[in-house]
Amino acid sequence: MASTVKETVSNLIDKLNLSSSDTRAPPKEPGPEELKDLKEKYAKAGQEQVFSFYDSLNSAERAGLYQQLSTIDPEYINRITQKALSPQPSAQEDKEAKIEPLPDSAVASVLDSRTEDIESWYADGLELISQNKVAVILMAGGQGTRLGSSAPKGCFDIGLPSQKSLFQIQAERIWKVQKLAEKKHGKSAVVVPWYVMTSGPTRGPTERFFEEHKYFGLQKENVVIFEQGVLPCISNDGKILLESKSKVAVAPDGNGGIYQALITSSILSDMEKRGIHHIHAYCVDNCLVKVADPVFIGFSASKEVDIATKVVRKRNATESVGLILLKNGKPGVVEYSEIDKETAEAKDPKQPDVLKFRAANIVNHYYSYKFLQSIPLWAKDLPHHVARKKIQYIDTEKGETIKPDKPNGIKLEQFVFDVFPQLDLKKFASLEVKREDEFSPLKNARGTGEDDPDTSKKDILDQGRRWLQAAGVTVVSESSDTAGVEVSPLISYGGEGLEFLKEKTIKAPAVIEKED
Repeated sequence: MASTVKETVSNLIDKLNLSSSDTRAPPKEPGPEELKDLKEKYAKAGQEQVFSFYDSLNSAERAGLYQQLSTIDPEYINRITQKALSPQPSAQEDKEAKIEPLPDSAVASVLDSRTEDIESWYADGLELISQNKVAVILMAGGQGTRLGSSAPKGCFDIGLPSQKSLFQIQAERIWKVQKLAEKKHGKSAVVVPWYVMTSGPTRGPTERFFEEHKYFGLQKENVVIFEQGVLPCISNDGKILLESKSKVAVAPDGNGGIYQALITSSILSDMEKRGIHHIHAYCVDNCLVKVADPVFIGFSASKEVDIATKVVRKRNATESVGLILLKNGKPGVVEYSEIDKETAEAKDPKQPDVLKFRAANIVNHYYSYKFLQSIPLWAKDLPHHVARKKIQYIDTEKGETIKPDKPNGIKLEQFVFDVFPQLDLKKFASLEVKREDEFSPLKNARGTGEDDPDTSKKDILDQGRRWLQAAGVTVVSESSDTAGVEVSPLISYGGEGLEFLKEKTIKAPAVIEKED
């Protein structure tokens, strides 16, 4: 299969146009024949309006627009737009779909698994890490717009006493798990490469942030920053929109764009050179994420699956989260809006005190490298979803910039879980973890009281206090609001290694950054 995959890659990249512009040399203005051919290509697709202002542009602008248009296949854009917008027979089928929890053979939970099983998964995962077979992919394309910041979300300081950013917290967890593997297996140079997927607006700021902070103690060559793809923005009548007279309006292709980006950015090639077998992928906005979690890696590897996903227990029947389950016999994600009240409130016959459908998706996944090698064989079949947006554009008849006050077009995106239904159930698994230990998303502005910087900060400080108390430390504070302790990932990855503080008393709030 590997040879088939390699033969398919170049064709797929050309067809899908989905790498963002990462220009290393100034584009050159095309010759007459090149321009003619491209104009005919767009005219044939009914998208000739993108050349409306071409003749009035200066040489650099014409070169830039030509280069951008050359990376887009207008016929392909027409097809995926039509497919996304057209009513599909499956829409009704979705409403009538048979949904079931994943079978017992595909799931496990750290809440009720035997201690020896969890310890075995941890040991197996740490051994794989020690063999340099584990890599991490971070999905970090979002900006902190809702948080009142235009910087990449990973740069955000949630208000910890140490003032560490999300990027720094996660980098230090990678550093620590490398050290744990080195110590356990007597190695001197364990490496977990970190592949950071950005978007057009966040790539430059992310690269600068890492450089300014010296990659947070990691080796520069082991932090690979790359960019997800983009797709043109489309008007409500199916036309490719221009952002300016010399530029097509584009938008990131969703977190499902990770699959194309791994190919177009040569990430899979880099993984192959490094001998990577197991990959952990997650989103930047979870401050509690266990990056390269040995338990998760060991669990997934032991089941020999292509994809595994971490889930947390749904808080209640009305929580607005997608669920990992079986849909018509295939693994997948069903959004909360697709489930009726009776189904949402149904109890598990085996555990009457918990919900039957409770496996909340937290976008925290495992992939085998072997599976990711097959991306070119199935990526073109993944669906695109429509997001109706207000999109600023140039009126191609009047040449004026229009700032709409209501949605005037669509952005097309893919979801990372769209590939799940293509898997044989034997190649898919799910691990339930404790929400308070592993999931605290940062979605909202400070002061909202839910999934905001204050709740993220509190969850880290509360976790630190629990770790210390479990290690025999007495934690005192003047009030419950200041009862937390920040334990640096450089000191402890998951609560281990705190014995040096046993029988001591620590007054919160506090930071444990050094062993002294």
